[in-house]
Amino acid sequence: MKNIQNLLIIVNSGIDKPYNQYASYVVAFMSKYIAKIENVTLYYGPYGVNMSKKGMLASLKLTDDLKELIASQLDGVAKDALPDNLELMARFVKDKLGINIVSCATFNVIDGISQNLEDTSQMEDFIMPVKLPLAAQALIGADKILYF
Repeated sequence: MKNIQNLLIIVNSGIDKPYNQYASYVVAFMSKYIAKIENVTLYYGPYGVNMSKKGMLASLKLTDDLKELIASQLDGVAKDALPDNLELMARFVKDKLGINIVSCATFNVIDGISQNLEDTSQMEDFIMPVKLPLAAQALIGADKILYF
């Protein structure tokens, strides 16, 4: 992992595959917390952009049993320190760990989440829509790409 400085995690699935959502955030967290990867970006691709809509991530709860299961595997992480849903987890990894969370602006428009490429009125405020050139740059510049 020492050679990885730029990790891109592509989430190209929606609410119908909640395990992909949970796994992408756990991997993003571990990439920064354990592997100490400098730049980690979680990117909602064409089939995943719906997760950037307000309230979607909050609908995926982290139950006490799930929190216990996750915490039991990570040294120094207590069950009570884990958030109650994926929206709170996303805010934590962005604000505290510096993980970038972005979505494809083009598919936000195609999917009806946004009226135009700059419209973020229906999106979570912590998810940045990116236009095609920046999305391509993230793909081309990644040392490693994971796909969920």
